Amino acid sequence: MITLLEQAISYAGRSVLDVTPALLPRPTPCPDWSLDLLLRHASESLAALHDATVTGQVALIPAAPDPGPAADPARAFRNQAARLLAARAATGGRDQALRIGDLPLPAIALECAGATEIAVHGWDISQACGQRRPIPDALAASLLGVAPLLIPETGRGALFGPPVSAAARACPGDRLVAYLGRNPGTC
Repeated sequence: MITLLEQAISYAGRSVLDVTPALLPRPTPCPDWSLDLLLRHASESLAALHDATVTGQVALIPAAPDPGPAADPARAFRNQAARLLAARAATGGRDQALRIGDLPLPAIALECAGATEIAVHGWDISQACGQRRPIPDALAASLLGVAPLLIPETGRGALFGPPVSAAARACPGDRLVAYLGRNPGTC
């Protein structure tokens, strides 16, 4: 069975294929973030998910990024994604509790949070590249089911904007990105 995280990585990976060096300065749907910064952030998220998969622990302070692929953040994203998928295959996935600092976290919660982040950032990347590739309906519908548990409408701080309106007949992907404060496209 393909997990939500694997589906999200597949979708985001297709969006990253559209990235060229000339597009890196472009703005993204994330205010004040260029495509370059967004790719670096998404790569760091994949690295944190990798570490959680391998060690069962999520570091409160992320490790320093690998300086090697700094000149090509799209390649860095693809490398981190491949590394995470390989680790998940080698460990068979984790179904026990993980730890964030001293606190336990069910592995499924991290899986859902990671899938949400990677899928939505894949959408952001697609928007910045001008491709406007929607999040697949089945993936988005599943993530919509857990998003309110992970990201409540209030108390989001600076991480997410408030939900925005989506058309009444909007596809699940548009409803998901609208919930996370982005202006949806049209599917």
